[in-house]
Amino acid sequence: MHVRTIEWNVYRTRFLIKARQLTQPLSFVDGLGREHSGQPGDYLMESSDGTRRIVPRHFFEDVYVAMGPPRKPVWPVSAAWMPAAGTRRGA
Repeated sequence: MHVRTIEWNVYRTRFLIKARQLTQPLSFVDGLGREHSGQPGDYLMESSDGTRRIVPRHFFEDVYVAMGPPRKPVWPVSAAWMPAAGTRRGA
């Protein structure tokens, strides 16, 4: 029997999602009439288009990788908002 070496391809998911792990049972019906339900430990996922679904923990943790902890929003700071040197804000 002749065995060929097959090259592996690398894949990634195409979309970023937001998710939170359930701490209590949750059930809901989405806009298309599909029922979703999950138990503590499962994940509630939200896609960029706002659709939500529940994914079992074992599947979610096998497929998705966290991008890091949530970041605080960064707002641009203009010079007008900066206190003058030697002064205290609100003084």
